[in-house]
Amino acid sequence: MTRILTFLAITLIAATVASAEDTTALRPPKGSQYAIIVFEDLQCPECGRANPVLEQASRTYKIPLVRYDFPLPMHNWSYNAALIARYFDTQSERLGDEFRDYVFSHQLEIFPYNLRSIAEKFAADHKVVLPFAIDPQGELAAKITADKNLGERVGINHTPTIYLVSNKPQSTPIVEVKDKSQLFQMIDALKKE
Repeated sequence: MTRILTFLAITLIAATVASAEDTTALRPPKGSQYAIIVFEDLQCPECGRANPVLEQASRTYKIPLVRYDFPLPMHNWSYNAALIARYFDTQSERLGDEFRDYVFSHQLEIFPYNLRSIAEKFAADHKVVLPFAIDPQGELAAKITADKNLGERVGINHTPTIYLVSNKPQSTPIVEVKDKSQLFQMIDALKKE
């Protein structure tokens, strides 16, 4: 009986450790003390509402906004939009971010059948050619998969999931922002630590 209880206790401890969130990979980019990190889905309405707040906080505090793609399975065009955004990232990170902002502001107009034409219009407006085959080698898809895997290791179960991260020794290294209306106050508090 003691062996069985010991085995069950060890199994329970192992399961708890295995399911624990691993946020160690979430760090500010090199050269930055702080960052705002968001796991987002381009079709998620709440992500669309959060996007301008995150952009404004990034500009106001001059701290990077680090975006991770986390397309949810119930959204029928979010993965393809993320793939297109990754293509624009290859042209410039700024262009990729502008496309994401554009998608967020036009979510209600986008459907699976017109996503490509919307992306082509965006590309033409920015004097970029959108190739017929956006990701022939699967490299961009691999980056989305890597983001999704990271999100799963971190314990993401909804979008947007927003974190403030710091690499200052005296600061709290990571804080989840559960209420975007508190973002600016949370950044102020983090910087005062």
